Amino acid sequence: MESLRQLYKIGHGPSSSHTMGPQKAARLFAGRTSERAARYEVTLYGALAATGRGHLTDQAILAELTAVAPAEIVWKPETVLAFHTNGMTFRAFDASGAEFDNWTVYSVGGGDIVEEGQGRNAGPDIYPLTKISDILRHCEQTGKTYWEYVNDCEGEEIWDYLAEVWKVMKAAVERGIEAEGVLPGGLGVRRKAVSYYVHAEGYSKSLKSRGLVYAYALAVSEENASGGLIVTAPTCGSCGIVPAVLYHLHTSKGFSEKRILRALATAGLFGNVVKQNASISGAEVGCQGEVGVACAMAAAAASQLFGGTPAQIEYSAEMGLEHHLGLTCDPVCGLVQIPCIERNAYAAARALDANLYAAFSDGKHSVDFDRIVEVMKQTGHDIPSLYKETALGGLAVIK
Repeated sequence: MESLRQLYKIGHGPSSSHTMGPQKAARLFAGRTSERAARYEVTLYGALAATGRGHLTDQAILAELTAVAPAEIVWKPETVLAFHTNGMTFRAFDASGAEFDNWTVYSVGGGDIVEEGQGRNAGPDIYPLTKISDILRHCEQTGKTYWEYVNDCEGEEIWDYLAEVWKVMKAAVERGIEAEGVLPGGLGVRRKAVSYYVHAEGYSKSLKSRGLVYAYALAVSEENASGGLIVTAPTCGSCGIVPAVLYHLHTSKGFSEKRILRALATAGLFGNVVKQNASISGAEVGCQGEVGVACAMAAAAASQLFGGTPAQIEYSAEMGLEHHLGLTCDPVCGLVQIPCIERNAYAAARALDANLYAAFSDGKHSVDFDRIVEVMKQTGHDIPSLYKETALGGLAVIK
């Protein structure tokens, strides 16, 4: 299992699989062909083509390629390549018009790209244990907790990276709760974070707390929808959940920066396990792999901050994912706005509920986190492709 650096990626929205991944691929292809290229052609397939315009896929690719030579995009949503639905083929042509290089690559979620037959790990395997049940057993045997396991595997340098991740998350919250206006894309969706933030101040303590969590999640998700700088946690489409929970607990409960970073490490470990053993790609398993996983990560982080045992932390995460099983990915017009933004706010609140529920327990429960990950993967495969980031079913077809 790879480093948390491959899970928490800092970049611009609105989509890790449709924007960040394709842009990375275009940058790599441009780099290797720049000396001879006179023209580029890029064919987008399946879900990548179906919702690519709404996710700014073409703009992300063209921004990299046209710095070298003219480029065009060919859209083939009806063609789904066998390895993954987010396929793309880059072709480079020389001055005589002859094709001299081509590359088919897949954007598999979280900003990662792989070639056919490759595993999803973009970096070296540094975690010997890849199931939460095994990590939990290790923690119970050694007296350590999840963030200490992360430290043992990653080394002390991971804390500098997580500090940068937290800095970007905080900045996204704070920009988002000040910004107003209509989000780009043509749906006419207005930013709501500032309104929720202001209204929250007028409520009693408990309702104010919930309103602020909503506001913070909306803030980051709206920044993402605007192409702002965010952190994949684990994806762009679900990037508001973990920051909302951590920012709220940091500002309202006074948890220190050091403890927040440890919570980020724990959250990342749970997200990494899902990424390793199932998927975090909405185009592959639906929104359960994005918002569901983010809810699990945030629940685990909150549970740790409130002093949960390793078993209670695992239970929190399990509930966060279990109760999002079957969630479809059906963005209206292919934009990461409806229902994505509202869904982030709701899931952030559910993460705190999962923490509270687990805190009342001894951590013992019937179905463990790893089993839920297996079920999520199978459920994702069983969900018709219509409901997996194609904009052809569900809410996406509402006029």
